[in-house]
Amino acid sequence: MTSIRPTRDAGCAHLAAFAPRMGLRYAGGRNFDHGPQRHQHVSTLSPWLRRRLITEHEIVAHALAHHGPEAAEKFIQEVFWRGYFKGWLERRPGIWHSYRAGLTADLEALGKDRALAHQVAAAEDGSTGLACFDEWARELIETGYLHNHARMWFASIWIFTFGLPWRVGADFFLRHLLDGDPASNTLSWRWVAGLHTRGKTYQAQAWNIAKFTQGRFSPREADLAADAPALTETEPDGLPQVRPLRQPASPEASLPSVLLITEDDCCVQEFDLAAHNIRGAAALRASHLRSPRAVADHVAAFEEGALADAAARVPFEVETLRAGHPPDLARWAAKAGARQILTPYIPEGYLRDWLIKAAPALDAKGIRLAEWQRDWDRLIWPHATAGFFKVKKAIPEILQHAGLS
Repeated sequence: MTSIRPTRDAGCAHLAAFAPRMGLRYAGGRNFDHGPQRHQHVSTLSPWLRRRLITEHEIVAHALAHHGPEAAEKFIQEVFWRGYFKGWLERRPGIWHSYRAGLTADLEALGKDRALAHQVAAAEDGSTGLACFDEWARELIETGYLHNHARMWFASIWIFTFGLPWRVGADFFLRHLLDGDPASNTLSWRWVAGLHTRGKTYQAQAWNIAKFTQGRFSPREADLAADAPALTETEPDGLPQVRPLRQPASPEASLPSVLLITEDDCCVQEFDLAAHNIRGAAALRASHLRSPRAVADHVAAFEEGALADAAARVPFEVETLRAGHPPDLARWAAKAGARQILTPYIPEGYLRDWLIKAAPALDAKGIRLAEWQRDWDRLIWPHATAGFFKVKKAIPEILQHAGLS
């Protein structure tokens, strides 16, 4: 995976190549993990999709065109899971803030507990002695990718077999996954731990691993936790209430503006740039914000390449900024004579946190942040109030409103 090109052209080519396999072949083979560089039964489109070098709308359109709604149903549902997780976190931003605060506390605890720190290091290095787990750890580090089934097994073993802090495991993924996304990553780990759907956990079982790796791994039952009781101590008071969706400030065409490109949406050419008085543009590098610990070089390189590719598709000269001291954003915009920063919607996550910290300096200079929000998100997020079923039930209606049926 580390050899894939972080460009829209590469993503579109990969999408076209996989489209014939988005139907019943995908539904029947998607749970099998054949190992590194052999993930032919799943799309592996996620590194491009995470940055919207290609979009959900495009992917679903390909699936429907090649297979129709019935044969492509399972593939389309998996695309919708990403939108569901994003919308769910938008409705409960406190979950992200709790994760970040808890991770800080967990890392501080590691600094004081040498035995625990040694266990975590062995898990991250792939030197626990449990062959399947160690192989997945090495694959993640070396390629920046893991099959989704392997991610579930890995998280379950991390939490229930080894008894390690779940947030440190989620952080390990976020620092190394090319498709690492604050919503999907955090909420998937919470789901395995029994925190997302209360009391429902995912238990890694030897027979399941042997079956879906086709014997590539055959752990003993005794190697794995005998049960997987849901975690409760991290959130004793339960989930926070569902909040109204954030309504971003809409762009004002008359204001002198600058364009900000981030890895959350690298198809900025699809927005109506010509309607605005744009006096400058920048690509914001922010992958280092993923974690207090070092982020993998291949993650930073993929972000850099994606931003450069996005910049090449807009009719402006684009400079590069690094998300460092938050007030620097206001100084950059003011230097260009801007009163407005235009950017695609920034969802809950580490970049949103950084922009919140930048807000006071922007306000002081009279600069507003305006965000374009895609129709895809507007259609899905209102349904993401509880479990995935509400979104799943609404898929036909959403596809119709999106012009895909």
